[in-house]
This record gives sequence, C-alpha cells and structure tokens, in this order.
Amino acid sequence: MMMNDADGTLTEPGSSRGGFWERIPVLIPAVLLGFLVFVIAGVVLWTAILILVPAPWSFAVTALMLWAYLKYCSGSWWPAASRAFRRTCFRAGRMSAKAWIWSMTAGLLLAFALQAGLVVAFRIVQYDPAVWTLGIDFSEVSAWQVWLYILAAATVAGVTEEVGFRGYMQVPLEKRYGPAVAIVVVSVIFTVAHLNQAWAGGVLVILFAISALWGILARVSSSIIPGIISHSLTDVVNFSYWWTDVAGRFEMQPVSVTGFDEHFLIWLAALVGALVLFFLAVWQTGLARRMQVSSAGPRA
Repeated sequence: MMMNDADGTLTEPGSSRGGFWERIPVLIPAVLLGFLVFVIAGVVLWTAILILVPAPWSFAVTALMLWAYLKYCSGSWWPAASRAFRRTCFRAGRMSAKAWIWSMTAGLLLAFALQAGLVVAFRIVQYDPAVWTLGIDFSEVSAWQVWLYILAAATVAGVTEEVGFRGYMQVPLEKRYGPAVAIVVVSVIFTVAHLNQAWAGGVLVILFAISALWGILARVSSSIIPGIISHSLTDVVNFSYWWTDVAGRFEMQPVSVTGFDEHFLIWLAALVGALVLFFLAVWQTGLARRMQVSSAGPRA
C-alpha cells in the first residue's frame, strides 16, 4: 500500500522511497490526466467528427460519442480494475432530490451570473466584435443547422471540460491537497487552456472566476452534472450571442462614453444578486448533502 509523503509524493511502507512513478507529486499526473480526458473527446474526437462526417449526421455521431464518453468516464465497461477510480473522478454518487434542486438552482444562477459579468465587463472595456468570433461562416447554412452546431459545440464543451477539469483533474487534487488548492490549481489550468482563443485575453479574470465557481459547485454537490448543465447553457449563449451574431449583437457603448447609465446599473445589480443567490444555493446544497449522509447512517 502506498503512503502519502508531506511533499505530495507516494512512498512504499518499509522503503526509503517508492519507485519512479510513486515519486511524482499528485499534481502532475492529475493535471495531465484531466487535460487528456478533456482533449480526447472535446478536441480530437469532436474535430474528427466535424471533418469526416457530413452534417446533419455529424450531430447524431456527436451525441453517440458523448453518451459513450459519459458511460466510460463514470465507471462503465472495461477495464474493471479502473471502474472505482473512474466513478470517483466522475463524482458518480447519488444526490437527494433536495440536493439536486439546490445544486441545479446554483448552476442556473451561475450561468446567468457569467452572462451578466460579460455585459458589465464589456460596458467597462471597449467591446470589439471582430475579436469575439468563432471564425465560422454561417451565411450559406440553414438556421436549424446553425443552431444544431451551436448546441452540439456547447454540449461537447460543457461535458468534456467539466469531466476533465472538475472531475478527473480536481478530484485527485482535492484528496491530496484539499479543495481550496485543488480549485485554484484547476482554475489556473482552465484559464491557460483557453489562451489559444482570440477572445480569452479580454476575460481572463472571468474565466478564472467561473472555473472556480464551477469547482465549488462540484465539490459541494459531489457531482459534476449540475456543472455540465450550467456550462453547456453558458456556452449556448456564448456561441450564439457573444462569439457570433446568430442570437443578436451587443452594441452598447462603454460607460466611459455614456456614464453609469441605467443599463449598466441594472446589469451590475443582476450580477451581484446572482452571485449572492448562487452562494446561498450552494450553502443549501451542502446542507442537503450533509443531511443525506447523516440519514444514510454508518455503513455496515
């Protein structure tokens, strides 16, 4: 049996040090594993489907891919030796109805808070639509196919990023370093992973903050499902409104030009209110989870 050293490495009892792999701090394999779990489906398979499978069949293949991805990452199928580990990283425990309600409420509030945060940010800093684009020409594509693409892209991002970052990366880090360190580390990696996007430079603080809040939600609820739904809904709005003009266009001028007008103050109040209600819902989720654990009683 391996034991944890104070520096985060693993050592075999009765020996001065473990083997090569046991000497590596948990931080390194956890980050690599979480990033790999995200990239395999969220980048490699998703890109391959778009290239090799013509629309609209690509959307059906994407749905099948996500189903298999969720089944495997949550502990199904071979190899049996890794099932328990996969279930743990997926946070595949059961939640009571009350915990589900509060965690889903928290997730929806967080999705709204992010959009309010973007509105406030773009009223403070000049918004440049040319930077905030997916770089895809939808002019010759029917509207229903555009929306299918947006829904598919948002769902792929929501599923693979939450499984990879808040699941397979954050869970091992929580067990070794505690939730606070784990959430900060994952949020840094999450932010860095988005630096390849042209729009990322303008919202680094928002990227870090939303990752941290999704991390808190996953930790308190002991599930990544609320985060997956929250993340997917967030990206539906992002892809259709902020990154393209499919659902409209943001044309408000910054407050440096207009002053602190009613529009800005309303959205600022909405942001603060959504965050306050989010933490209230997270607190209620934690209470419901503790009640669920205590009512289950000690295991035989």
